[in-house]
Amino acid sequence: MAVRRAAGFVIYRNFTENTEFLLLQASNQNHHWSPPKGHVDPGEDDLTTAFRETWEESGIKQEQLELHSDIKDELHYEAWGKPKVVTYWLARLKDPSTQVKISHEHQDYKWLNITDACKYAEYKDMQNTLNKFNEYLCKK
Repeated sequence: MAVRRAAGFVIYRNFTENTEFLLLQASNQNHHWSPPKGHVDPGEDDLTTAFRETWEESGIKQEQLELHSDIKDELHYEAWGKPKVVTYWLARLKDPSTQVKISHEHQDYKWLNITDACKYAEYKDMQNTLNKFNEYLCKK
């Protein structure tokens, strides 16, 4: 069975002394919260997908992000009865006051500290990714 690939960014901003992570609430199914991500189009590499999907879903453009190319994470799970792999990179929003403009695929967004982001994320693998990236930032 073919594995569906997706890619996205765990985007954070440094607002005053706090680090906040961006989560988007899906418009469909259980209205889950996750970072911006989407399916890899034919002929597209994962990183290109991550930038494209982030722009489509949040209105945040590539030049507004600072990519941490030395860290990424992969989530492996089943979606709609098919295996799926999602690659996430960590990226800092350069201007913390940048407005988020969600697409029709989402109904809300929030900037959350790591504790609240993990509560909203619900799924253990996403919580692990958020914690991994937060620990990376704490060591910087």
